[in-house]
Order: sequence, then structure tokens, then C-alpha cells
Amino acid sequence: MDMKKVLVFSLLALFLSACGKEQISHTIVGSTMGTTFSIVIAHTELDQKKRQALETDINALLDEINQRMSTYRVDSEISRFNQWKHTDWFVVSQETAKVVNAALRISELSEGTYDITVSPLVELWGFGKSGNRQSPPTAGAIADAKGKVGYASIVVRDDLLAIRKTNSKISINLSSIAKGYAVDAVADFLEEKGLDHFLVEIGGELKGKGLSPSNRGWRVGIEKPLVGERVVQQIIEVKNNAIATSGNYRNYFEEDGMRYSHILNAQTGRPITHKVASVTVILPSAMEADGWATALLILGQQAGLALAREEQIPAFFVLKTKEGFQAHYTELFSPFLVN
Repeated sequence: MDMKKVLVFSLLALFLSACGKEQISHTIVGSTMGTTFSIVIAHTELDQKKRQALETDINALLDEINQRMSTYRVDSEISRFNQWKHTDWFVVSQETAKVVNAALRISELSEGTYDITVSPLVELWGFGKSGNRQSPPTAGAIADAKGKVGYASIVVRDDLLAIRKTNSKISINLSSIAKGYAVDAVADFLEEKGLDHFLVEIGGELKGKGLSPSNRGWRVGIEKPLVGERVVQQIIEVKNNAIATSGNYRNYFEEDGMRYSHILNAQTGRPITHKVASVTVILPSAMEADGWATALLILGQQAGLALAREEQIPAFFVLKTKEGFQAHYTELFSPFLVN
């Protein structure tokens, strides 16, 4: 699972929409969730006071989300739930319950390959807080870690706004879906402020509304999955949709010529080994796009494309082959392609 989402969109791609004579109206940038964010507001006059007020409110909103969903804050809702070694109901915010519910649905539809309880495996393979490793773990160690993994052990009760674990060893990590939720939250906030044209980006997950400064949709570049280079594979354009990409090509270790990626299949307990290097998903919800991009990447080309078509998800797969990179996408992705 993509527990350390790599920025697979070049930040320069944010400005593909403004490559003509017209300039971006306003840009707000900052840091959150261990990454950066960038917000472009177009076709709107903002004086300095209004712009500063927006920036203050956005930072406060993102800090509030971090306080609910971050595993790096020991007193966040999720961290306190993870420290809770009981199987009783644990009260959470409506926002956290919503994100957990969305993740569990994706887990079920992907038959558990995507799993927000995968942290023990992430740590075991050296992609978590405990640091890197130079060789793969033993089969026994993987089996032990899998005993602490299982999305079905998490239950959400919407009427109580509470969650519980049926296995007290289970923990939750929302890093594969929380950034998308944060993008949605910021976009909703901007809409509430009466803004109709903007692009919100957090750690590579984006949501565009209305028109860019160039009076067209927001154009974004999907990167070729190259290590050490940033080259655009495909330009896409959205107006009122979110974009999320998951990739496996920048966070890995190698041993004896074998590359071990940080993208883990929770069912096997091991890194993925297929040829899909990245998956991009376009949906109205950035939260849904974020989670689905990771799930489809884990599943691979055949199973991933089949599930995307079944669930009517616009998805773009980039495969690494001996001849170079190949793109495969669902029919619903075609309208977003810029030739």
C-alpha cells in the first residue's frame, strides 16, 4: 500500500494551464501532512487582507485534519485509536469516520489488497517510521505481521460516530487516502467562500474547479515513471474533478538485482511485482481518487483495469516494459486526455 505517497505529478504541471499570456491570479503555498500544498485561485480579485485571511483559514483547516488523521501526532484521533488496546467503541469525529468508511469500502471491493491496517507490514519491510532495511524479511516475520493486519477487524458505527477494532492488535494508517480528503475539504471551503475557479494540490493529489487562468480546464501532466527525471507522459484536463496518482518507482530498496517497492499487497504481505508503475484516477472526490489510485496500482493491469471498469472509474495505467512505457486506460478516462 502507498503509505508514503510519492509526488508523481511534477509541480511544474500545475502551471501547464497558465502557459499562455495570462497569469495565475493568486497562489497560496505551504506545508502539511509531511508534504507541500499549492492552491491556485483564478478569475478572482483578492486584496491582501482577503488573501491573508484565506491563507490563515486554510492552514487552520489542514491542521485540524492533521489532528484527526495523522499517525505522526501522538495525540491525534487515529494515534489515540491505535494506542487503544481494547475492542470497545472509540468515539471519533464525523470526518474521520467518513474517511475510514471510504477506505473500508475500497478494501472490500479490492478484496483486501488495499488495506488501511497494513502498517505492521510497512514497518517490517522498512518503509515506515522504523527506518530502511537492505534485505527482505523472512517468511515467518511476514506471517507474524499479517496477523496484525486485516481491514475486516475495523468497524464503523455512523450513528455513534465511533469505530472499534475486533482485534486489539490492529492499527489504522490513513496516509493513502487522507491527503485526498484534505483536498476535498479545502475545495469545499473555497466554494463556501464563493470562489468558482481554483486548483487545490496537496502532495500531488489535486482538485480543479471552473476555469484556469487560460480560460480553459485545468491541465496537469502525468509523469513518466522515471527515477531521477521528471518527464510528462500524458497531459490531462479537468474542470470539476479530482486527480490522484499512485506510483511505485521512487521508494524502494534492492537486493541481488531484485527491487522491493514500498507498495505492498496486504493479502500477500509482500511488495507488488507486476509491471504497472503508476495509476492515475479521476473522480469528483479526491478522497475516493486517492484511495482508488493506490488500490488499482496494487491490483495491477488485468485485475485493476477490470475492477476500474466494473466500478466505472476513469483510470490511467502506466506500464514499464522492455520497449519503454505503455499506457492503458479505461474508456471513461478518454475525455480527459489532451492530444
